[in-house]
Amino acid sequence: MAIQYGPARHPIFENREILVSTRSTSASDLSREGRARDVAPELIQQVNCRLGRRQFLRGAAGALAAFAAFPAGFRQLRAGDPPMVSDPRATSGDTAQAPDWQELLTISVGPRDADIVGTDQRALQAAVDYVAQLGGGTVQIRPGMYRLRNAVYMRTGVRLIGAGDDSILFKEPSKTTTLAADSDWYDQEITLTDASDFRVGDGICLRTKNPHHGGTDIAKRTLVARSGARFKLDRPLRENFWKASETTCSSLFPLVSGEEVCDFVIENLILDGNKQHNDLLDGNFAGCIFLQDISRATIRGVTARNYNGDGISFQVAHDVHVEGCHSHDNTGLGMHPGSGSQRPILRRNRIERNDIGIFFCWGVKFGLAEDNTIADCRKQGISIGHRDTDNVIRRNRITGSGEVGLLFRPERGRDFAPHRTLVVENEIENSGPPDGIAIDVQGEVDLVTLVRNTLRETRSPAERIAIKLGPAVGRVELVANRPSGFAEDLVDLRPKSQAEAEAS
Repeated sequence: MAIQYGPARHPIFENREILVSTRSTSASDLSREGRARDVAPELIQQVNCRLGRRQFLRGAAGALAAFAAFPAGFRQLRAGDPPMVSDPRATSGDTAQAPDWQELLTISVGPRDADIVGTDQRALQAAVDYVAQLGGGTVQIRPGMYRLRNAVYMRTGVRLIGAGDDSILFKEPSKTTTLAADSDWYDQEITLTDASDFRVGDGICLRTKNPHHGGTDIAKRTLVARSGARFKLDRPLRENFWKASETTCSSLFPLVSGEEVCDFVIENLILDGNKQHNDLLDGNFAGCIFLQDISRATIRGVTARNYNGDGISFQVAHDVHVEGCHSHDNTGLGMHPGSGSQRPILRRNRIERNDIGIFFCWGVKFGLAEDNTIADCRKQGISIGHRDTDNVIRRNRITGSGEVGLLFRPERGRDFAPHRTLVVENEIENSGPPDGIAIDVQGEVDLVTLVRNTLRETRSPAERIAIKLGPAVGRVELVANRPSGFAEDLVDLRPKSQAEAEAS
């Protein structure tokens, strides 16, 4: 088909001449094609004003034929939309789109018969770093017990995949000592009082009392060189660590960590924190998995157990998906979507015998906790509070919580409350002591929706409450919830006028 340039122009083509065909057609052809509206109506009107009917029909049919030759994704665009990417190429600097390669680089690690033979963090980290420097791929952890003296740090584009219950990352016992010399905030070294249990390559945690406000300053570092009891650190301290401030150095670290990386996967592993032989390090700094300032991570099929702190914690971490994991018997939080994290998805996990099952920290927004089983946590099954807005808690089963099944924390006032929370189709059973509460809504929270939740007490009613609304709580919608076995199904402490108006 011969193609020539026609004189018509239109703003959607940015003043470029459009292609028209010399092939003739008729008005019935246009009607039968049914595509005239896919071409901008303004274009057809403008062309029709300048050309005669026959010329217009010839040109329009050619334009439609040329338009049909474009990829399907391009043809479906509305005016003003960018073109859809249908067949991307590997292009320098383009991290947004990439081909779906049939095979990526894979490196195995194991005690034998592996690309890298070893059973500690050095072997695992070598594999992760090697794969990352070549653009990403998979590190396969063969069956074995891997004893860690430092974290395994994830890199962008890496999948860390184990062999299920047969791949165990185990934390070595922690040791603690004091400092033999002061270190200032600009230093990159420390001197230990007793260095006998510390090696180059170890992960450490320094803790000190801040001399100005009395709080605790914490720095996690790696020992990278030594002369006797004097060690160089991988990074400067950026805080003062002085002997007079009761500074300690402990071999504490997460088992798997990631900082300022994106697009990675941790899958099919057992992470054992060995809490009986490790000091406490809370979930703002560590856990079996600890992530900070990362984006687009998937944690799937991982068991996080026995950590003296949190099971899985992530801070300022966006689009983190935790699926099919088992977080149990940790002294801290089972799962900790941490401060500032946007759009977390926690789905189909088992969370058992932790302090709190799922803890929405500060400013966690647009998250989803769905189809999780949360059992026998010492405080709450789920806790939500400080600016945790626009979240959905759906179809979770929460049993045996030590205090409350689902807690809306009171926080500091309306500006800090977890507004616009949807709680739908959850099962909450046997919450708290004799005066326990299944769902406790506190603070100045507004626009809470509780829909079709089954709240059950199989013990004696005692003083137990199914749903309690605190005196400062704003609008709450209660729809078809099913409480049974409680002394009181609903305790509404809000001003009477507000409660009556809402009921009506």
